[in-house]
Amino acid sequence: MPDLLEIADELYALPLAEFTPARDARAKALKGTPLAAPVKALRKPSTAAWVVNLLVRREPGQVDQLLNVGAALREAQQAMSAGELRTLTRQRRQVTAAVTTQARRLAAEEGLRVTEAVAEQVEATLTAAMVDAECGRAVRSGLLVTVLSTTGIEPMAEADLAGAVAVPDALGFAATPREAPVPGPPDLHVVPDPDRAEKARAAAAERLAEAEEEHEGAQAAYDETVAEVDRLEARQLQVQAEIDELRRALADLEEQSEGLEEELAEAEEVRDGAAADLRTASAERDSAQRALDRLSD
Repeated sequence: MPDLLEIADELYALPLAEFTPARDARAKALKGTPLAAPVKALRKPSTAAWVVNLLVRREPGQVDQLLNVGAALREAQQAMSAGELRTLTRQRRQVTAAVTTQARRLAAEEGLRVTEAVAEQVEATLTAAMVDAECGRAVRSGLLVTVLSTTGIEPMAEADLAGAVAVPDALGFAATPREAPVPGPPDLHVVPDPDRAEKARAAAAERLAEAEEEHEGAQAAYDETVAEVDRLEARQLQVQAEIDELRRALADLEEQSEGLEEELAEAEEVRDGAAADLRTASAERDSAQRALDRLSD
């Protein structure tokens, strides 16, 4: 009997729309065995995760090359200058952008149109694989269920990484390469499928559910950015009000300083006059004292 990793490897290689029915059918076939529950619990990958998994299986050599370049860059960047690091970052972006374009092409061959939002998630996942060795292992497994994101400054949290793959043993597993499907000759004797309409409705309903899920995520992200803009605008107004208040206080202090400067000049003149009077009085007192001393003698 195949183990969970082998079953997952087969299921996550399927077209996205076929994952759920194939998983459920496999779990039903395994009913009564220890694998039934774990197979049933396998999560459907997000669109971006499925695209990365597809890339890993269809272009394993290209993915390995990307991961090897990432490993070499991680080793080299410690000794690099700021200018060299900027060049390195630019090159890394060029590599991930090129591989992302390739992934979008492969998805299109499978009948899936990759939106710009999904493409950004794919590129972020590939970037994480280049800058973080553990993320690279997760990508190489071909068992991603959600996207990865890390700057490389801090490693991705172990819990987040474990939650991004289908099974706990995925890290260190390498997905089985898959060849592109070769279209066969047209079947001129197609037997009408009585369930075709129902299957089409089910596929459309699943697509709608996925689209609604992506829309909810996009709406939540938009609402978060709107709230952040509102917060920053309010803070900006508050800071501007504080600046205006400080400017008014500064103008008042400058006016007080000018008044004090005039009063100080006048006080210094009075002090200098008083000092002159004091010197005169001191001289008169000393003269009178000497006169009295002579008379006393």
